Amino acid sequence: MISDKVLVVFSGGQDSTTCLYWAKKHFREVFALTFIYGQKHVREVEVAANIAQAAGVHFDTMDISFVSHLGRNSLTDTSLPMDEAIPEGGMFPNTFVPGRNLFFMSVAAVYARERGIFHLITGVSQTDYSGYPDCRDSFMKSLNVTLDLAMGEQFSIHTPLMWRDKADTWALADELGVLDIVRNETLTCYNGIPGDGCGTCPACKLRRRGLEEYLARKH
Repeated sequence: MISDKVLVVFSGGQDSTTCLYWAKKHFREVFALTFIYGQKHVREVEVAANIAQAAGVHFDTMDISFVSHLGRNSLTDTSLPMDEAIPEGGMFPNTFVPGRNLFFMSVAAVYARERGIFHLITGVSQTDYSGYPDCRDSFMKSLNVTLDLAMGEQFSIHTPLMWRDKADTWALADELGVLDIVRNETLTCYNGIPGDGCGTCPACKLRRRGLEEYLARKH
């Protein structure tokens, strides 16, 4: 069944691009919203715009750079070396941007409501969430209730990748017919290099491992 309108929180990376094409399959009209939040790899905004245009969806950007001033992390602070793995002792990696998905989804919900959109999509995954607490299913379900209460509306937050690891995400992209687009045109790399990226940052390692696992499974 194809529903009406949907807003995809869109970064131009592997996960959100896969979600964008998933949205095109399940919704009649797709909107993509990309955030400028003080990220070092701001090139992702240009990449996102190009992918959205090629996909034929509505595209917009919003500047919420205040997010980068609220907490110190290696994605917005050029002086902070990037953690290569999740630290021991229950600490989050310093690539964690505190509040990012909370702000993204809250702003997206207001943006969507003003346009008569009550379906939201985000590419978070608890299966491969790199230790980020705001990518968990419990958080998204809780936030959905909060947004409904805050605005007196009935939103539906869709998380197509929640229980998929990276190999399964590549499989979904292939199923949707966009494996080459996701592999060559997206920007997942924390160092701002499109496609296969730098190969050394945590995001690139996770992406590459998932791709190799999927291709091995496929062949």
